[in-house]
Amino acid sequence: MYTSRISGLGSYVPENIVTNDDLSKLMDTNDEWIQERTGIKERRHIKKGDGNTTSVMAVKASEIALERAGLTPKDIEMIVFATLSPDMYFPGGGVEVQEMMGMDTVPALDVRNQCSGFVYAISVADQFIKTGMYKNILVIGSEHHSGGLDYTTRGRNVSVIFGDGAGAAVLTRNETGRGGILSTHLHSEGKHKDELALPGPSTSYWVPEIIEKNPQENIPYYPYMNGQFVFKHAIVRFSEVIKEGLQANNLTTSDIDMLIPHQANLRISQFIQRKLKLGDENVYNNIQRYGNTTAASIPIALTEAWEEGKIKEGDLVVLAAFGSGFTWGSAMIRW
Repeated sequence: MYTSRISGLGSYVPENIVTNDDLSKLMDTNDEWIQERTGIKERRHIKKGDGNTTSVMAVKASEIALERAGLTPKDIEMIVFATLSPDMYFPGGGVEVQEMMGMDTVPALDVRNQCSGFVYAISVADQFIKTGMYKNILVIGSEHHSGGLDYTTRGRNVSVIFGDGAGAAVLTRNETGRGGILSTHLHSEGKHKDELALPGPSTSYWVPEIIEKNPQENIPYYPYMNGQFVFKHAIVRFSEVIKEGLQANNLTTSDIDMLIPHQANLRISQFIQRKLKLGDENVYNNIQRYGNTTAASIPIALTEAWEEGKIKEGDLVVLAAFGSGFTWGSAMIRW
């Protein structure tokens, strides 16, 4: 059985910076309130007319990842695209990336696991490479949140959190026999699906029903989050799935060189850091600059950590995520 390694990383975020003060002009909020609860200072939003979409940003991040891997689009044998915000209801974003990048008629698989999407996508790609079916797989996380948020005081608890952006990784068959992805660990708990969700439009609650009911509160086409409930479950599941991965590989928390957590909330990351007794140099956070970019958050953070020289050959890198579904997962990587 083969193993896989990350051979190239890339990320892209829109140029348009939206600060907490900018949002305070649209809703009853302020910089102190947002930073205290989330750690976020600013985020990036697609600006109307700048040409960006979920798939366009995915291509921009992917082009960087391919160049760093020393590959061309023709070398890619499969696309695994994680997003909750595709350009169209259907088809998914994977086929758009395939067309935009001029790839061969490779399979394009879309993963809908929200904040856990990139970890799930990495796991899927890793299995295809392990079996020998493919040699080079493009794994993407890309999100355009800003076009679907409620920028009134009613929606502030959610809208201040999210930003736009994309990250990509090329998974390649590991010919060296050294390092690579050691294991991945995935879970779900659907009984809590309503605690972080966007109910409609959907096939069971389509546009006519929404128009007819015209609800003034809890509008179904804006995302809903039970923040405290999500926070309490996140800190438990993050810890569990990280320890699960370490135990599977006979490792301990002291072996972690770099933890890249999903950038959901800085307080969650800091709680996990304290619980695992990791130093500041062992955890990478960039939610302060980008907000929560859902499936894109881990690949953006992973790319930046690598670019800044904080990940070196031989390091144990741990990816961990928790989000809507609930779903959660981890990936153990020997760089």
